Amino acid sequence: MGEEVCRAINADPGTELVARIDLDDSLDQLTEQRADVVVDFTVLDAARETLHFAAANGIHAVVGTTGFSDEDLESFRAAFTASNALIAPNFAIGAVLMIRMAELAAPHFETAEIIEFHHNAKVDAPSGTATHTAERMAAASGEWADDPTTHEVYPGARGGIGPAGIRVHGVRMVGAVANQEVILGTTGQTLTIRHDTVDRTSFMPGVLVGVKRIAEFPGVTIGLDTYLGL
Repeated sequence: MGEEVCRAINADPGTELVARIDLDDSLDQLTEQRADVVVDFTVLDAARETLHFAAANGIHAVVGTTGFSDEDLESFRAAFTASNALIAPNFAIGAVLMIRMAELAAPHFETAEIIEFHHNAKVDAPSGTATHTAERMAAASGEWADDPTTHEVYPGARGGIGPAGIRVHGVRMVGAVANQEVILGTTGQTLTIRHDTVDRTSFMPGVLVGVKRIAEFPGVTIGLDTYLGL
């Protein structure tokens, strides 16, 4: 993802790449090169450090790392007073629309399950996109039918229980990149909302939207949908 971000920034006439920071590199490069925005696709510990460094130095932050706790988010909100942060579970515009559509559909259905598919190098489950989807759907409707399952032949076969009891299933598969289905059901009908990522370049238009518009949105924003007017 870092390589893709660098290529996208270099290719866009409206942005300029001033630093590349990898494992064991110093974040001081950001101030030395007078960066306006830092883009972070790393892991939690590194991203926490990057965000607090950016906030302390008045640098905007566009972050694709997921898994922050509520305490993390509160600390970021307190820290970002001179610059802004965008933390998004997914930068693919199609995925952002999928989440919004699932949120809109939620009050009209009584059952829902989420199935996310990712490459076999992803170590966490479920994905940040899946958890964010479940949270948004649960906030839109807390009334879901009870799961009728009384016995699992294989423990965990019914997936993890998310907010409001929404079941979430994680698949790790060689050959996959990032895909997600939201399946909703009610009397006599089902609705499936699916997004497929076939290449990591799919995230770059959303990253560029974040980089170019971050100065317009004060403080900490969660999710790209606000930037897209959704």
